[in-house]
Amino acid sequence: MPTSDNRSLVKFLLVSALSLFIGAMHGMLQVFPPIRAWLDSIGSPYGGPGHMIDPLAHAHMNLVGGVVMLAMGVTYYLLPILSGKAIYSQRLVQHSFWWMALGVYGFYMTQMVFGSWEGYLMLHDRVAMTAAHHWYGPIVAVAGTCMAVGFMVYFSNVVLTLATTSRNLSDRQG
Repeated sequence: MPTSDNRSLVKFLLVSALSLFIGAMHGMLQVFPPIRAWLDSIGSPYGGPGHMIDPLAHAHMNLVGGVVMLAMGVTYYLLPILSGKAIYSQRLVQHSFWWMALGVYGFYMTQMVFGSWEGYLMLHDRVAMTAAHHWYGPIVAVAGTCMAVGFMVYFSNVVLTLATTSRNLSDRQG
């Protein structure tokens, strides 16, 4: 029978599935000949604005949004079963989810918006492209920091769960 703690993990699975869907659609679209030609003309995958769309946005959506979110949810589910210890903090579980989701989707949108915008400007107005890039660094840094906070909160919660001796599952159930 699912517990409320386990039901709260469903959002990890949903975001993982949504991210893998978005990543798959992204991958399918970026190989269509007109889109591929445009991406290649703006530097994909090796440099220029094109690399923001392929591979950065595509890879982060699949790997961090899809695989890492799934791994986090599965870890939070299996760790108590395998260790016999309750998760150190359900509040940290929620924090790790929201920081990671905000970071992944913020990063994806930043890469897609700036890659498209700067790609257009690269082909039509190179001077304006430099000005547009001025905003990219701070915005992508915020999204990356959100992901990093999500990773650190997750890792801390796992370590604290394993390091804690007094919060065994049997103590909690008894």
